[in-house]
Amino acid sequence: MIKKLISVEQQEGGSTIMAKPTTKSELILAGDKQFTKFWEILDSMSEQGRDIEFHFGSDAGKEAHWQRDKNVRDVFVHLYEWHELLLNWAGANRGGDEQSFLPEPYNWRTYGDMNVEFWKKHQDTSYDQARKMLKDSHEKVIKLIEVFSDDELFSRGRFSWVGGSTLGQYCTSVTSSHYDWAIKKLKAYMKIL
Repeated sequence: MIKKLISVEQQEGGSTIMAKPTTKSELILAGDKQFTKFWEILDSMSEQGRDIEFHFGSDAGKEAHWQRDKNVRDVFVHLYEWHELLLNWAGANRGGDEQSFLPEPYNWRTYGDMNVEFWKKHQDTSYDQARKMLKDSHEKVIKLIEVFSDDELFSRGRFSWVGGSTLGQYCTSVTSSHYDWAIKKLKAYMKIL
């Protein structure tokens, strides 16, 4: 299952710039490092630049997100919603309610439709609301990661609901790898500005 999630990241334009975490401390460090880098890039933009609609022109890739995300707020809510996927999935399964990572009716072939629904859901969400939601959800994800041991995060087969992957791989995908995707998107936008 996680191979599909990694493939999703690659399709979304993300890549891991540091070694994949293999311990809880590395996982938290990687997530916090990329999250901080994301905010540093964002804070270097003018207030006007943060509000302007994205226009990538020839820099746009073929992936759907280049057309879907129209501004910084859209990037915030995309990251927030993927945090929520992880938090809800882990919470339900830890509570004995076995669920898939992607909610029905979505699967790894239709996750793009889910991302569009996330985008639609937040068209009335303000920039400030989205910013707060993302910061809060990042903290919740880090707190969730802290609950688990290295073995629980990185041993295959530790949890039946994780499938053939590890919980740590899902956490990496939703944090540092997804932040890397967002950083690349912001950098591409800043080149045009």
